[in-house]
Amino acid sequence: MTAPYEDVPFSELLHHPGATTRRLDAVRALRLRRRDAADLALMRVDQLERDTTVVDFTSRLLAGLVRTENIAALRQALPEALPWSTFLPAEDIDTLLSELVDTARGAVALDNLTPIALLLTQWRHSAEIYADPALYSVLTREPDGDLGPAAMPEAVE
Repeated sequence: MTAPYEDVPFSELLHHPGATTRRLDAVRALRLRRRDAADLALMRVDQLERDTTVVDFTSRLLAGLVRTENIAALRQALPEALPWSTFLPAEDIDTLLSELVDTARGAVALDNLTPIALLLTQWRHSAEIYADPALYSVLTREPDGDLGPAAMPEAVE
């Protein structure tokens, strides 16, 4: 199996485009480091398409498992995939799985995996709060803590 990616200065791509892109024969992607901006990734389109196919399959498989009687198996396997999920209350695990399936399906339909990463980050932060009793106490204390669910905004006509 090839390495996942290799770090390369962005200037190397500008000065030696042929030699730099040939490195993709040995790695899945190149991480182009830039000094004054966010890093970029360079990969072959066929690799991107394969990755997208795998994510699409995985999200559909996960959705199918959640819709069937296999939710117990998913709950059991979740700590392997997301070790921090062990700190979430049991009722939140079902919510996490449901949101993950819906978000994954929508993200794949849009060819944009950012919503999945954002959702996982949000749930991870929730787990961090549950893992720290002092922080949990501060954030759930009335009146400055959790005030419960927010009311749905009224429709604007």
